[in-house]
Amino acid sequence: MIVQKGSINTTALVVPDLYVQIVSPQTLALNGVPTNVVGVVGTAPWGPVNKPTVVGTMADYAAAFGAIQNRTYDMGTHVAAMVQQGASSFRCVRVTDGTDTAAAGTLGANFLTLTSKYTGSGGNAVAAYWTSGSQAGTYRLVITKPGMASEAFDNLAGTGNALAVAAAAAVNNGITSLRAASQIVIATAGAGTTVPSTSTTTAAVTLSGGTDGATTITTALLVGSDVTGGRTGMYALRGQGCSIGDICDATDSTQWSTINAFGLAEGIYMILAGPSGDTIANAVTVKATAALDSYATKLMFGDWIYWYDAANAVTRLVSPQPFVAGRLANLSPQTTTLNKNLYSVVGSQKAGTSADPTNTTYSQAELGVLIAAGIDVITNPGAGGLDMWTCRAGHNSSSSAVVQGDNYTRMTNYIAATLDAGMGGYCGEVINSDLLDEIDATLKTFLTNLLGQGLLGSVDGSTPFAVVCDATNNPPARTSLGYVQADVQVQYQAINEKFIVNLEGGTTVNVTRLASAAA
Repeated sequence: MIVQKGSINTTALVVPDLYVQIVSPQTLALNGVPTNVVGVVGTAPWGPVNKPTVVGTMADYAAAFGAIQNRTYDMGTHVAAMVQQGASSFRCVRVTDGTDTAAAGTLGANFLTLTSKYTGSGGNAVAAYWTSGSQAGTYRLVITKPGMASEAFDNLAGTGNALAVAAAAAVNNGITSLRAASQIVIATAGAGTTVPSTSTTTAAVTLSGGTDGATTITTALLVGSDVTGGRTGMYALRGQGCSIGDICDATDSTQWSTINAFGLAEGIYMILAGPSGDTIANAVTVKATAALDSYATKLMFGDWIYWYDAANAVTRLVSPQPFVAGRLANLSPQTTTLNKNLYSVVGSQKAGTSADPTNTTYSQAELGVLIAAGIDVITNPGAGGLDMWTCRAGHNSSSSAVVQGDNYTRMTNYIAATLDAGMGGYCGEVINSDLLDEIDATLKTFLTNLLGQGLLGSVDGSTPFAVVCDATNNPPARTSLGYVQADVQVQYQAINEKFIVNLEGGTTVNVTRLASAAA
């Protein structure tokens, strides 16, 4: 008899038999959670509203949300800039101001009305072709939209209004296994009985009337509402596994504390930026007024970046947010944005562009004021003196020197999220020494793996972590109430921010040489 261990009482067996118990591995293996998923909230000309959608490439984005728009709050702009930094995993949430409408058009005289599946101006590019079907006496409806694969509903049969009903059913429900339901339009059969004329060269109808609902967008709308079952905006990212958050062009400082609280609750590193063309004095004052002092948020100075928008063939100003968020997504969590190259940057408001340079750089005094206030900034050159665009501090918005590094935020969130995702399997187990040993071994194995992969380390080679889960921190008085406690200490690797080289030179310098070196 084969059973799972724990499914029978082995001290109360009656029937003589062989009992083979399947024993699960005694130690859970913890696999780290992804640290490259970026949650993005903004506007778009197409796609679902307030529903997180998985996107990996710009082709994915175009299919789900349409083309990049040359405007503030545009989600496509931010995703494109992040892709150029190497980011490749997004959870995108489209937001509207409530005035968005769906494009529509009618085939023939009230024969078949097609309405775009989603609101937005992207629906205005949808076209439908009515042609002869593959089989004699049938029709074929072809629906096209730029950025999406064309859809063909073939061999539609019937006469008069019955044909319109059949066509609507095919579009909305698909044709068995041959053709799934349309992902572009919703069809409604009209009362008309005259079948539209067929054509292979001219669209029978091009939809119109779609609007984006992006005219009166505000940061508050992007933040949204945290109502269970109807979460909107930023709150739609709950439970999506994001490690980095980009609320597109969220420059309204009155919303920063709310965004920061969300980042703390979800373990997401929220990237914010000041308004375009901000001044250092104003940035410091606004941050202090907003009471933004937290490791959960990285605040970028409002020196916006010039970026070439290939989709619209124009160089335009873009918030620093996507460049930083995209680069973080392409970095291991133990490191920092300090001195990491940012790509596709044409220039900045302070430095100008290569075509129209101002040759203005930040002084040490200016950088000192920003960094002391917990505000990072993109500059060229960086700390290494190289000709590259990079973050100048690699800090979050905290004023505490012990938690202000990018690496603190990301390592803390990474380890906490991994433990949250993997250690729950021990709940419901009987509390005894075996359980405590298994918990101890699981935690140490995970941290040892981090050490082996370079996410943890120490200057002197000592073990940079400690785990205690035994009788010393789990006395009977606690375990009898169902409590088990594991105490974990992890020492992160520090970042070399202030590199000091002592140079002593001169004709009177007495150089001490080692004997081996002289030899």
